[in-house]
Amino acid sequence: MITVIPDISAVYQMINFLVLLFVLNMVLYKPIRNVILERKAKVDSLETGVEKASADLDSQKDAYKNGLKQARGEGLMKKEIFIEEASVEEKEIIDQINKKAQANFAQIKQQVAEETEQARKVLEAEVDAYAKAIGEKILGRAC
Repeated sequence: MITVIPDISAVYQMINFLVLLFVLNMVLYKPIRNVILERKAKVDSLETGVEKASADLDSQKDAYKNGLKQARGEGLMKKEIFIEEASVEEKEIIDQINKKAQANFAQIKQQVAEETEQARKVLEAEVDAYAKAIGEKILGRAC
């Protein structure tokens, strides 16, 4: 069997390990932990900002959609109003045109009646001459 005699080197090794652990903790582990904590805090704040921006974007989308619906509704109402106004104006224009057409028709009808009456008077004046000419032709042929 092997016997180990305890000597002071084991104590030096433990002290060396503790000093190395303290130095590494001060030099390496704490700064790395601080950097990791800072990054975590930064990522958390960015995630919060992203969530807030996403919520704002959703609310802006909803506001845009609502505004668009409202604008379309107003546009349709204005369109209907314009159509109604145009229909009323169209009826007025058609009525005016019909009145003018009826007035022109009445004037033309009166003019035709006057011209017919004048033609009748002229023909009545010439009826005797035409009747005499026709009678002479008929009698001239019959003879």
